[in-house]
Amino acid sequence: MLALVVKNQKLCEGILNILEKDTQTSCQTACLEALRILSRDKKVLVPVTTKRNMQILMRLAKLDTVEDPLERVSEFPVIVEALKCLCNIIFNSAVAQKLSLELNLAAMLCNLLKKCKDQQLVGDIKCFDLRLLFLLSLLHTDIRSQLRQELQGVQVLTQALESSLNVRWTEEYKAAEDRDRPPLSLQETNCAIEALKALFNVTLDSWNVHSKNESHQFRYMAAILRYCLLTTGPTEDKTEELHSNAINLLSNIPVSCLDVLISPSSQEETDIKYNGMNMGAIQILLDFMEKRIDKGSSYREGLTPVLSLLTECCRTHRNIRKFIKAQVLPPLRDVSSRPEVGTTVRNKLVRLMTHVDLGVKQIAAEFLFVLCKERVDSLLKYTGYGNAAGLLAARGLLAGGRGDHWYSDDEDTDTEEYKSAKPNINLITGHLEEPMPNPMDEMTEEQKEYEAMKLVNMFDKLSRDEVIKPMGVRPDGTMAPLEEAVSQYHTNKQDSSDSD
Repeated sequence: MLALVVKNQKLCEGILNILEKDTQTSCQTACLEALRILSRDKKVLVPVTTKRNMQILMRLAKLDTVEDPLERVSEFPVIVEALKCLCNIIFNSAVAQKLSLELNLAAMLCNLLKKCKDQQLVGDIKCFDLRLLFLLSLLHTDIRSQLRQELQGVQVLTQALESSLNVRWTEEYKAAEDRDRPPLSLQETNCAIEALKALFNVTLDSWNVHSKNESHQFRYMAAILRYCLLTTGPTEDKTEELHSNAINLLSNIPVSCLDVLISPSSQEETDIKYNGMNMGAIQILLDFMEKRIDKGSSYREGLTPVLSLLTECCRTHRNIRKFIKAQVLPPLRDVSSRPEVGTTVRNKLVRLMTHVDLGVKQIAAEFLFVLCKERVDSLLKYTGYGNAAGLLAARGLLAGGRGDHWYSDDEDTDTEEYKSAKPNINLITGHLEEPMPNPMDEMTEEQKEYEAMKLVNMFDKLSRDEVIKPMGVRPDGTMAPLEEAVSQYHTNKQDSSDSD
């Protein structure tokens, strides 16, 4: 095995010696294809990751020429293969990652990306340029900062995304919508996905927008992402991947800039409207969320980004919240089944409130809580106390009340069916139950006392053996050991009596 590694290392050195010389394009392409395959092995990369060898590959990728345009189509295969080699080498070698900063590789890639802007037949070059920028911004935090602060990386990458999607503008933050436009090609989709991934890295920690220019840049980006959500790829899987990366990037955009996801609707644009606003992109997000729930796996990676995004949109933008609530939590009519039983979006989300993954159940509960304007009574109506107990305990709302965020004062209206069933709804399970016979009706007072003491003794034994720990609710709604909760309750009651 060691002998094979040594042979491959020597082969890499030999290939790079050939590439250093001016050879025919076909020879360069063949050498680079061989080097690309060899560079997948980390052990082989030790002699490759030198400043000299990196510069050879950068020259072949046309990264060392600032002014020369991409004109010779015959060289394009060499540029693409050189970029592929650099992707493998930088991904597999920490030394190469440090050298890329020293050689100012990110700046050269941004320059090459600008050259691709108005050129034809450069799709593969653009795609691997973007992939390399994604890898650099992922693996090296200094390069991420350099792209954000020095190289205008957000603007350059946003323009690359815009050109990949072929966006046409009708207003400042509104792209033209054509229902009959064809799906993106595979190459256009791949370029868009790589641009989205690179932008995600560069825009991390961008929640605080300080300048007017930054606010404009993020609104402009959000408008492109709205267009992206309304666009399809060549296959269903590619469309889902495209939308998934768009959602990840939307999560980085300050929530105050996400109002451009909806816009005043014209008659011919869409059938999905609310209060005169075009809700097409929001409906795509809801459909995507439900599709990810139905997959039944990888909820943390696949579902939590879209749930977090929808939660923040609902918390900040009233029209979005009201539209989504009408879809997810319509007025209750049939309460004969438990909230978690069924096939509606509400049923699916309530099931997630008791998921084994803490992060998943927290964000699902938070989403429903925000849809209910953070009112405990409204949440319990849709979920039942048992499903909501975890959220309420974490938020200190077991005693009722509402969250800290302010919402409009519009009131929910109950249906006549719900009003008539309400007195018989089990508050714990959240559904209508037939009256059950009381097992104590046939007991004498002595039997009732005996059963009560028996239950007390059982709880006492479990508590002494530390199998369970009796808890109570403090006056502020948070959980505490029973003795502490009772003590605080009596103290508060005494203080109230004294003040009276």
